[in-house]
Amino acid sequence: MIRISQLKLPVGHSKTALEKKMQKTLHLQNQPFTYQIKRQSLDARHKEDKKFVYTIDVKTDNENRILKKVHDKNITSTAEKTYHFPKPGTTPLHSRPVIVGSGPAGLMCAWYLAKAGYAPLLLERGEEAHLRQQKVETFWKNGVLDPDSNVQFGEGGAGTFSDGKLNTLVKDTFGRNQEVLRRFVEAGAGEEILYQQKPHLGTDMLVGIVEKLRNQIQEMGGTVRFHSKVTDLIFQQDKLQAVQINHQEIIPAQICVLAIGHSARDTFGMLYEKGLYMEAKSFAVGLRIQHPQTMINQAMYGEEDNSVLGPASYKVTHTCENKRGVYSFCMCPGGYVVNASSEEQMLAVNGMSYQARDSENANSAIIVTVSPEDFPGNGPMAGIRFQRDLERKAWEAGKGKVPVQLFKDYQKHQESKAFGNVKPCICGAYTLADVRKIFPEEIGDSIEEGILAFGKRIPGFDRPDALLCGIESRTSSPVRIVRNKELEGNKLGIYPCGEGAGYAGGITSAAMDGLKVAEAIAQKYSIPYYENIN
Repeated sequence: MIRISQLKLPVGHSKTALEKKMQKTLHLQNQPFTYQIKRQSLDARHKEDKKFVYTIDVKTDNENRILKKVHDKNITSTAEKTYHFPKPGTTPLHSRPVIVGSGPAGLMCAWYLAKAGYAPLLLERGEEAHLRQQKVETFWKNGVLDPDSNVQFGEGGAGTFSDGKLNTLVKDTFGRNQEVLRRFVEAGAGEEILYQQKPHLGTDMLVGIVEKLRNQIQEMGGTVRFHSKVTDLIFQQDKLQAVQINHQEIIPAQICVLAIGHSARDTFGMLYEKGLYMEAKSFAVGLRIQHPQTMINQAMYGEEDNSVLGPASYKVTHTCENKRGVYSFCMCPGGYVVNASSEEQMLAVNGMSYQARDSENANSAIIVTVSPEDFPGNGPMAGIRFQRDLERKAWEAGKGKVPVQLFKDYQKHQESKAFGNVKPCICGAYTLADVRKIFPEEIGDSIEEGILAFGKRIPGFDRPDALLCGIESRTSSPVRIVRNKELEGNKLGIYPCGEGAGYAGGITSAAMDGLKVAEAIAQKYSIPYYENIN
């Protein structure tokens, strides 16, 4: 194949214009060819002349002759890379693999093990995606929380109620990234996610996609069970023997994949008591800031609306005078701030977008990195204690509702009394409050300094009536479950996996880690014959 890089066309170009540009670039004239877009990004440095930049692989006859004729560093030869799942290993496997959690890591691990013939059992403490969606929407209306089925728990994991971003910074030499994206496409996502610079799936799309993946797992011989919380692991001489569900049912298990998500605090506690090696890790805390989407569009595009590009996003970072880093995270163009709580009398928020990204506001988390040195006490659970303390203060500040504060009042350390021109786009009850008092002084000061710095890069970012909603505390797992190079924990048969175990940071990276763990299991264990599967 021939790869064309840095092929540029004006935003809004036609498919025909793209094909003619390829034809002209390679001097193909009327020679037939096929092509695949590998990457599409936006160059908006010149607001009046925005362009899409493409990397495209072209197949045609006489490629070597064409490459000799065309002297351009952006035109090279490339080979097609195909992902291959490993062949089964030889270690006997006497019981089906158990996977705990049906977020992207658990779903992908189960999908590939089912495809390979291992008939995995996938256990989820929450509900099916469509029932979970109903439960979450009811919570946003009446504030009645189900601790096992909410924004954090249930089929699809925490990413189901987010902006659904699929880009990742994970270096991928094995083709797992594209393989995972292809799974999403075959489950109902648009093919454009395979090449867009910032692919996105809204919550309304993700619900159907994760249910399709579950159906595929079942069709390939896997079993998926809901309302099935793992409450104990049974070991003999540090080797897994069984898994306990809901404090009652015992299931024999030789392998258990822990894809439990970043909010499974009760499960982390159980694992710690069982002697799994764990450690507190750094993460970040902060708040959600809301601006009019038209303001962000003007700053990024030079116009308040662009029907081709859709709502604009941003990414900003700043190093404070106190040496802490403050940065934007999980930016949601045309999105909503959502009540993402999972424990009674504690409150956390997240950002979410639907596929259309058509709310009036843009929002993102403005967060500050915290490390084990910031946590009270010692031990692996110290970060969880830190999170809970902040979330309890947020719940108290809003009296159970999402606390909201205007930036001008945040600067003055005073409770807001009225909204300005920015109107809240929030799923769940909210109230004006003093958000700043939730934070330790150094973190609160860092957020203010960061917002002022970002206002110098994005006009209006530090506007007085920008809305600050707290608290964003679930940016990543506060715990890492230690695993070796074979991806096992310190107890034989335990495979920590995904974001909750500390090895991923988003939908795609978590799914990739689930695939990676499935590979490790397949490479080691043979495919067994199961006499009774139920």
